[in-house]
Amino acid sequence: MELKILDAKGKAKGKHTLSEQIANARVRRSVLHRVVVAEQANKRQGTHSAKTRAEVRGGGRKPYRQKKTGRARQGSIRAPHFTHGGVVHPPKPRDYSLKVNRRERRLAILGALRARVEDGDVILVNEIKFDEPKTKHAVEFLNTIGADAKRILIILPEVDDVVVKSFRNLRNDPDRRVEVRTAPASVKPGGEPVRTQAFSARDLLLAGKIIVTQEAMNRIEEVWAK
Repeated sequence: MELKILDAKGKAKGKHTLSEQIANARVRRSVLHRVVVAEQANKRQGTHSAKTRAEVRGGGRKPYRQKKTGRARQGSIRAPHFTHGGVVHPPKPRDYSLKVNRRERRLAILGALRARVEDGDVILVNEIKFDEPKTKHAVEFLNTIGADAKRILIILPEVDDVVVKSFRNLRNDPDRRVEVRTAPASVKPGGEPVRTQAFSARDLLLAGKIIVTQEAMNRIEEVWAK
């Protein structure tokens, strides 16, 4: 499988042959679903909390006597059916994280990437560079290379503040929403990993067009396509 390498003016500058691991990646829907569900679950903070009737302040005495009032018997004004009372089975802080096998996660990401390449939704560019952070430059770049989808995913080799700020105003654009992610963390010569926010399988599935730089694709093949 080959991809054309485009420059900032939309002209072809060569071809890139995908590694065999990406070209031959096959993933079942069940595996892909499990990976995406785990990605979503791991984003949940799980800090929600509400008080039971035992935790709400007040209600220590009986509000009125048991009999001869014509009203239903009550033992506390902090019962769940009272205003300002406790909550029945309230949410409490919990851990929503799910574990997914590393092999399954890589297979899901590579399989999703391969499927998007087959559909012609992946655009490979030699680099993305701007002299200054301006949304105008970002829009011109997208129009030049033909990225006209509603949702666009841009994958950089590492965080570039100028590029990120240029596309930042397009994150909530109703006509063309752009998300910027990075390739998976590489390893320095000393063995220390470079920590960046890598893209996920869900990012690949949601995007209408995926723009990847040459260096980012090389890093993907180096780290995940082993």
